[in-house]
Amino acid sequence: MFSIIGIVIVFGCIVAGYLMEHGPLKVLMQPAEMIIILGAALGTVLISNPAHTLKAMMSGLLGAFGSSRHGESRYLETLKMMYELLQKARKEGLVALEADIEDPQNSPLLNKYAAFVNDHHASDFVCDTMRIAVSGGVEVFDLDQMLDADMEVHHLSAAEPVSGLATMADSLPGLGIVAAVLGVVITMGALGGPPEEIGKKVAAALVGTFLGILLCYGLVGPLAVRMGKVSAEEHAYLMVSRVIMISFLKGVAPILAVEIGRRTVPGNARPSFKKVEEACRGGGSAAAATAAG
Repeated sequence: MFSIIGIVIVFGCIVAGYLMEHGPLKVLMQPAEMIIILGAALGTVLISNPAHTLKAMMSGLLGAFGSSRHGESRYLETLKMMYELLQKARKEGLVALEADIEDPQNSPLLNKYAAFVNDHHASDFVCDTMRIAVSGGVEVFDLDQMLDADMEVHHLSAAEPVSGLATMADSLPGLGIVAAVLGVVITMGALGGPPEEIGKKVAAALVGTFLGILLCYGLVGPLAVRMGKVSAEEHAYLMVSRVIMISFLKGVAPILAVEIGRRTVPGNARPSFKKVEEACRGGGSAAAATAAG
């Protein structure tokens, strides 16, 4: 939502300032320049990225226009879910989790948390890790190293579409110059004609440079930054689950493991100790605990 508001502010203020100086909007409407710049930019993206990165880029752009999926309520629900899962393992043994982690969609324990179950990467991260713990044979230190490698791979994969969009943003000023040069070439061919016609062609050439710089620093570049922050939020969310699971497998009690995980939640989304305790020990919903807090 804020991304859309920001885009409106950027373009609205530029157009407003231009109109305040009595600039004619018609001069900025240069379809040929737009085709040159945007078409060439799209081509650079297709050249430099494989198909799976392009799909991730489209998905990331849609996510950049939405609100954060990892707010306080999401973390609170996850902490409560992890507490219930680990408490069951403590009381009934790790083997008792087998039915839950094999089919989380139909698990009476996990399917109460739709946001977690529908987040396939997060649910796979937790369930696959607990599956290894149930099967045994892997030391906690080695499991922690494996999770570190898993998160690193996910982080690198998430960075690919961000890098691709950033590369596109970096190319836009140069492509604007290309469009401007082509406009100058056309202008040179019109020398000797009416001054008004030459002036229009020069203006069209300069609009190419203007559009390239504006799209780079006012639209595509900020969207790439926003995508990077969304990726960082997902990485931080996985880190909380990792810390909780490793703490529990080291022998820490479920409620203390959850508290250790709470301390790794980013400050802007971290629920208080009281909220987490009310949600876990009180058995209430995370939303109720948030409202009570």
